[in-house]
Amino acid sequence: MGYEILIVDDQEDIRQLIADILSEAGYHVRTASDSREALESIRAHPPHLVILDIWLNDSRFDGIAILDIIKQNFPDVAVVMISGHGNIETAVACLKKGAYDFIEKPFHTNRLLSIVAKGIEISKLYREVAELKKRTSIVEELHGISSHIEILRKNLTRVAKSNSRILIEGPPGAGKEVAARLIHRQSQRANKPFIVVNCASLDQQKLAATLFGSEENVGSPNLSIRIGLLEKAHSGTLCLDNVAEMPKDVQAKFLHLLHHQQFQRVGGEKFIEVDTRIISLSSVPLDSYVESKRFREDLFYRLNVVRIQIPPLYKRKEDIPALFTYFADKFCQENHRPSLKLSEEALLYLQNYMWPGNIRQLRNVVEWLSIMTPDDTQVIEKASLPTEIYKGDLSPGPSYSENIINLPLRKAREVFERDYIALQINRFHGNIAKTAQIIGMERTALHRKIKSLKLAGYQGEHEE
Repeated sequence: MGYEILIVDDQEDIRQLIADILSEAGYHVRTASDSREALESIRAHPPHLVILDIWLNDSRFDGIAILDIIKQNFPDVAVVMISGHGNIETAVACLKKGAYDFIEKPFHTNRLLSIVAKGIEISKLYREVAELKKRTSIVEELHGISSHIEILRKNLTRVAKSNSRILIEGPPGAGKEVAARLIHRQSQRANKPFIVVNCASLDQQKLAATLFGSEENVGSPNLSIRIGLLEKAHSGTLCLDNVAEMPKDVQAKFLHLLHHQQFQRVGGEKFIEVDTRIISLSSVPLDSYVESKRFREDLFYRLNVVRIQIPPLYKRKEDIPALFTYFADKFCQENHRPSLKLSEEALLYLQNYMWPGNIRQLRNVVEWLSIMTPDDTQVIEKASLPTEIYKGDLSPGPSYSENIINLPLRKAREVFERDYIALQINRFHGNIAKTAQIIGMERTALHRKIKSLKLAGYQGEHEE
């Protein structure tokens, strides 16, 4: 398999037993008897997973202290804690500190192998995410000089100082998550976790377990606890993306949390207190969902303490030069090519375009240009732009409705369908199944419509 596992236990017979089981299963195994050997081994070559005993006799650090060191310095290493003297409180404490799971001694071989396999998958995911962040770092600034952005910056700074719940609304790709991250970064919780969950990407059962955590086999030796994002965001910020799509049952559970500042894990019995700031994001006006009975009015008012609107890109066209420069510098550096600039004519076309996918779409266009433009070309002319941009009309300033009202019905309908479907695909981050469900089309029919409208690029652009 090629996956490396470090076993840390002060009992030689336990170390050898686990090592034999995992070696037979095809894993590369290393062992350590105390904190010094364990940390030296990890620093020399971080494994994919560590099986770590809580109680280590004659050791400088116990297992929980080693867990803290691992999570601080090697966050992509999964850790499974083991103990012969464990209880629920000990298990929960380990999970809150970042352990993947907890096993009580004596353990069943099948359970050990199952947890190890899942832990390895988690470690792989951690490493993939870390690598992805290196290649596509998250934008955490609002670039631009428009009055819209200046006002937005001031409002975000003002609300960051409070501890109020915030509802951020704006079209897909306009920068709602960037605004939420700025609020967190300027708040007193800046050094604590900032965690995002997309309410539209999970079904009711999975979303509840993801948010609140879960407990299985309560009262049995095979108790399994999963810490939810609310607990992981304790003392920090939880960002609810696409909050309008939160299922009704989860809305009720979340309302209880906001009212009482405590909740129960799915399948659990004890109430857990948590101090987490909630920032909600919505691509649609949330009060419209309240009016249609798709979102609870009482929950809406608890989330909507401070409401912030993010303007679409077409309303802040003077920000496009700064945004283009930022993305061009970023992608040209990543692709090891000379920098790119816009000709005056190309800039006019970019500023005239309606940008249905907003800043996310502009970002993708600039990335595409950084890849497809020859290295000996540094100035982007209009012909180098994507077809839907440079073949547009350069007449200044008409609104969307004024543009289509002069078109024949068939052409206007095609323009509307194209922009509407592009917006919906962006709204659900490329999730075609979810898009089809919301707009009332069969999935296969939506795929055909995307193809007929030549929207394949949008589907690819927003699957990230």
